[in-house]
Amino acid sequence: MDDQHWTVHVAAGYRVGPWQVTRGLASGSWSSVYAAVHEGAAEGPRHAALKFLPTGTLTPRQLSHLAAMTDRELSAHRRLDHPHVISVLGTYVVDDPGTPDLDGATVIAMELAERSTAAALADADGRGLADAPRLIEEICAGLAHLHASGWVHGDLKPSNILLMADGSVRLADFGLSAELNGTHAYLPPGGSADHMPPERWAEGITPDGTLVRQTADIWALGVTACQLLSGRLPFPGVTSRARMAAASAYAEGRGNLSLPATIPPQWQQFIADCLAPDHAGRAAHTAAELARRARAAAQGDSATDTRTVASSSIIRRFSRNRRTAGAVGSIAVASCIASLAVWKPWEASAGATPEPKSSASGYERYFRTDMDIPPQYYDLIVTAGTKCPSYPAVTPYLVAAILKTESNFDPTLHDPGKDEYGIARWTPSVLQYYLPAEQRKVVPKPPFPPDMSIPHVGDFLCRFAPELRDIPGDPRINLVATWRTSAEMVRAANGVPDRPALREYMPRLRANLDAYQPK
Repeated sequence: MDDQHWTVHVAAGYRVGPWQVTRGLASGSWSSVYAAVHEGAAEGPRHAALKFLPTGTLTPRQLSHLAAMTDRELSAHRRLDHPHVISVLGTYVVDDPGTPDLDGATVIAMELAERSTAAALADADGRGLADAPRLIEEICAGLAHLHASGWVHGDLKPSNILLMADGSVRLADFGLSAELNGTHAYLPPGGSADHMPPERWAEGITPDGTLVRQTADIWALGVTACQLLSGRLPFPGVTSRARMAAASAYAEGRGNLSLPATIPPQWQQFIADCLAPDHAGRAAHTAAELARRARAAAQGDSATDTRTVASSSIIRRFSRNRRTAGAVGSIAVASCIASLAVWKPWEASAGATPEPKSSASGYERYFRTDMDIPPQYYDLIVTAGTKCPSYPAVTPYLVAAILKTESNFDPTLHDPGKDEYGIARWTPSVLQYYLPAEQRKVVPKPPFPPDMSIPHVGDFLCRFAPELRDIPGDPRINLVATWRTSAEMVRAANGVPDRPALREYMPRLRANLDAYQPK
């Protein structure tokens, strides 16, 4: 390593907690990243990526900025557990007065990935990736989980999308992420110009930062999908400034959206919807809906090789009067380091494409994937079961057991006699309470699709988990009894009420819990 290029110099063999540094990976303006090994690991990952952040060489203003980014990323990692979100293995503060340059440094240990999708694209020589459809599907699944949990990523791009050894995707670098406050959040200025929507450039900077909505992630998803499928950005220009100008002209109705003709039609439409010129147009396409579309398109394109030279095809022109309407302490690292922080370039073969992973990969820690839980509901179930990590009784396998017991995973269930509908058997007037504020004005009418029904099961469980903490017995069973009766009845009975309907229901629920609990 060349010392002058490293923000934090850490010698091979240096120990942080249980981790021993082996070699450097990358360095940026705020931090340096090193590969490390856990020599005595009996369980868990043996290899990790360690991000080091110095404190002694920063000004008070820099420390304040870095602390804010650290808080955002830490909070996101605590809240956003998902198979397609990078996992944190531990955080540490170096206590080493004998090494002043490291003393007080903050260190975060993360999963060690093979490389970023940006590196894979660089190896592809201007072409798309052969497994782009699957990668986009997994990116959408991770993004849908973020959005359902009330977060904006804020910096979605290939360098922040990592590839694990099995080829699966992880979203990473949450230093510019934020939790929504209503319909929007505030982020500090920053991000990749090629992946920011045009309205972001026009937003003023308030004392809280720049206003951003989840639709900014949808735009970034569209740009990223175009890159993965074709190796090209969707807007022309040699420089980012020129591409920004082209995107701005398109958004104002003065230009075209041109996508490579080699991109299949269903993916062209997918990208075009993500790149709707304004917030309102993109709001019509949620991450959950796009995840469903990506899954369907990926299954249809599984044999398609998109690694071809791209040619352009104008697919849509927007004018002002024809726009489509509707509707992650961790240290934050500059985007260049984020892509390198958890990949091993010395082990990656140039141009290698990861083997496709099993559709169950990564979900085994949440529930038994060898059981009858439908894979198309995996992400929704994980989202529902990870909404309140401070209450360990609320888990994805509990959500799955409820759905199995309620409907046998039937999204079309229609039981007007009991006024219960959909995969979770929601009663409309009960579901109404858990909908977003703007949708609570009227009682919803069935059918209730899975992407509506399943996440709100998690909201219900998280709503009542704190109220039932003092009730004796299995907290999972008490929560389900509340689901089928009420919190008042469970508290009055000091446990599961002795009701005929529950005598038949609860044994089936317990059997499903046992069947789905990870081993």
